[in-house]
Amino acid sequence: MKRPLILAGGPLGSPYTHKVKSLLAYRRIPYQFAFVSLPGEAPEGLPRPPLPLFPCLYHPEEGGGYRPTSDSTFQIQELEEHFTDRSVIPADPALAFLNYLLEDYADEWVTKMMFHYRWGIPENIEYASHALALGIPGAPDSFVEFVRDTFAPRQMERLSGIVTGSLEVTGPMIEASYTRLLGILHRVLSTRPFVLGSRPGSSDFALQGQLVQLTRVEPSSTRLAREISPRVKVWCEVMDDLSGWPVEGQAGWLEREEVADSLADLFCEIGRTYAPFLLGNAEALERGNENMECQIDGQRYWQRAFPYQAKCLHWIREAHQGLSTDDQAFVHSVLSGTWVEALLA
Repeated sequence: MKRPLILAGGPLGSPYTHKVKSLLAYRRIPYQFAFVSLPGEAPEGLPRPPLPLFPCLYHPEEGGGYRPTSDSTFQIQELEEHFTDRSVIPADPALAFLNYLLEDYADEWVTKMMFHYRWGIPENIEYASHALALGIPGAPDSFVEFVRDTFAPRQMERLSGIVTGSLEVTGPMIEASYTRLLGILHRVLSTRPFVLGSRPGSSDFALQGQLVQLTRVEPSSTRLAREISPRVKVWCEVMDDLSGWPVEGQAGWLEREEVADSLADLFCEIGRTYAPFLLGNAEALERGNENMECQIDGQRYWQRAFPYQAKCLHWIREAHQGLSTDDQAFVHSVLSGTWVEALLA
């Protein structure tokens, strides 16, 4: 590659920008970072992203120019096709599937924790309304005022029943989920450097992308992280640049016999929260309902039904169906009793 990739995104407040940025550093893939004020915007001289999302990853094309890509999961998968060193996907197909499942949980459920803490708690709203704008070097006062007066209220409206459910009902549920996740990751990271072994997978970067917001940007959730697990908070900081972390080939992933016991609590948490959400969302869309509803932790949860999360469920099932019979059997042995297996039906 004669020219570096270009990563365009928001450096402070975008969890998915952090996810890809940290992964590129770990994989030692040359790139340049371009500051962009809002999702969907493009750096000067470059085409707009296919989707209005952070980040946009631009690939250099033969003959000049750059090709824009969106959606961090697919961006990472494409990087695996072009770069072989320091892979973040296990060679074992069954372990790769579990890694994908964990990545999806981080991207689609842990982000609800981030969104809730950022836009559902007055102290955090006040901070985010200024900090997110000031994360763009040289941001003019007019942009700071736009974020405070227009963007922040829009995000709070999305939180209140349109995207992530009713704040009064779902807020305590999501906060409890965050607290449990900190405890679970604390126990996992007390035994090894990363979730799936002594090397990071794409799921580690997905978790870090969301958690770095919760443990660095949002004041109240940062305090919780300090109290419950300083280990997780510092892990998020260290994940920013793992370019010097030693790996060889495909060595360093968990052995199959280690997976079930060491990740049982994490998969049970996914089955407790994310699995019923995905199933309830898919059912609502199949019935043509505008809103979805399900039971999470014995409580009623609802929000607008979203087609993208239905695609996530489809992709999980598609990846599972692509496994061999033996690999499917292993996956089921790991997930048995966690309620995550309901996603594979």
